Amino acid sequence: MADLTNTETIRPGWFSTLANPTTFMRLSGKVLPWLTIATLLLFAVGLTGAFLAPPDYQQGETVRIMFIHVPSAWLAMMCYTIIAISSAGYLIWRHPLADVSAKAAAPIGATFTLLALVTGSLWGKPMWGAYWVWDARLTSVLILFFLYLGLIALRQAIDEPGRAGRAAAILALIGAVNIPIIKYSVNWWNTLHQPASVIRADGPTIHSSLLWPLLVMAIAFTLLFVVLHLKAMRAEILRRRCDALIARHVRGDAARAGTEEAANA
Repeated sequence: MADLTNTETIRPGWFSTLANPTTFMRLSGKVLPWLTIATLLLFAVGLTGAFLAPPDYQQGETVRIMFIHVPSAWLAMMCYTIIAISSAGYLIWRHPLADVSAKAAAPIGATFTLLALVTGSLWGKPMWGAYWVWDARLTSVLILFFLYLGLIALRQAIDEPGRAGRAAAILALIGAVNIPIIKYSVNWWNTLHQPASVIRADGPTIHSSLLWPLLVMAIAFTLLFVVLHLKAMRAEILRRRCDALIARHVRGDAARAGTEEAANA
């Protein structure tokens, strides 16, 4: 594990300067309050629009599950993509903040994925007549959830932080192949899950009265992820710095004890 108390070990450069742990702590501390306020405002606007929107002509009131389910599903994939990019950064450049980013994002991504699975199940019952079907989209998202759990468990199973970070990074990059499978599963296979209805080459197929609250909720969820990710990264940096300071203190005590023992011999 890289020593986050020694920022001189990080190579110079504009990106490294921006990603320097000390610079990151200072900048994130300044932007977090504003991001939190913006997140709360967007959730207020988005939820108001979600409740005021008319019911769907086919799905009725159950369509309102979409305002939680769809942003959660988007965030589940985006969060894993960030983990994969951070993992590549850690394996290639050994940048300590990249490992911090990957570790901090895993529990958040697992939570969004679980939320997408649960809300999707609740939405599927009235639409498909079943809480769960082994549909290509649903199965690939379930695999994504297991990947998140695997990343978390792998880090906890390896005591040495450096080895744990490298092993988790390799697993994250292998699992990244699942992201395009999730995205295009409804196009590659004839599945029960409906095809994409927002991000399409010919434009969204959702009525504007439902589309704009959905987009606001998607932005609110994205900002919520950013806030949670920054907070988790700050907590991880502080934890690693405390561990490094404790280790230095223990080594100092051991060295002083050895010196005194040699002097008394």
